Amino acid sequence: MKTYLKIVTAGLLLAPWTFANAIQVGEDFTLSINAGIYSNYWSRGASQTKGDPAVQGSATLAHSSGAYLGIWTSNVDFGHESKTRQEIDYYAGYFWQATDDISLDVAYYEYEYPRESSLNYSEYYTKLTAYGFNVGGYYSDDLYGNQSYLYSFVGYGTKLPYDVNLDLTYGNVDYKDDYFFSKNGGSRDNYDLWFTKLSKEMLGLNWSVAYGDSNLSKAECLSFNGWKDICSSTVIFGVDKTF
Repeated sequence: MKTYLKIVTAGLLLAPWTFANAIQVGEDFTLSINAGIYSNYWSRGASQTKGDPAVQGSATLAHSSGAYLGIWTSNVDFGHESKTRQEIDYYAGYFWQATDDISLDVAYYEYEYPRESSLNYSEYYTKLTAYGFNVGGYYSDDLYGNQSYLYSFVGYGTKLPYDVNLDLTYGNVDYKDDYFFSKNGGSRDNYDLWFTKLSKEMLGLNWSVAYGDSNLSKAECLSFNGWKDICSSTVIFGVDKTF
């Protein structure tokens, strides 16, 4: 049975304390609002819009203790007569800043797809960052109703000359059961992906270009979600603004 690769793009969910211009709400709270346009909604190895552009936005309320909650949304297009055209993510978490260079972020996510509730699921998230390097993962035990799933990743972020930000990510997506079938009849339950992003703030906006790819073949992509070309390597352009 064909299924949808319906996983949120982790790189687009930014913790509120990373926003220098967050709005102060009372003595202990800050509110961060972000809106952006991207040439593709690419998530963990595949497009969620069949390669088409996406408009995305989020609002995050953070407490001075490190606790936060928020909402994120994007348009989606899974095809195959799917009724949903939107993804809505609700999240709550806690960010612990041990030192200027070491931090820990933990959160819980609920993903909803209006008019297609069978796609709804939840995830647990953890990310440890130290001196620019990071390691973490997203775990779900109710994907497609009862499927368990782990997306683990390692990455590195740094600032290049001319205030250009570089972010590198290598990840592995691992399901409990085999979902990916090759032309020769072979099958597997996991695949690797990699993601590189350059970004820079200019004219009050954050401009970015990213490259994403995975080791899924066209046949494996087709067997999983019914489209053979949405798992291919892609370049993603974006521009966003934080208020």
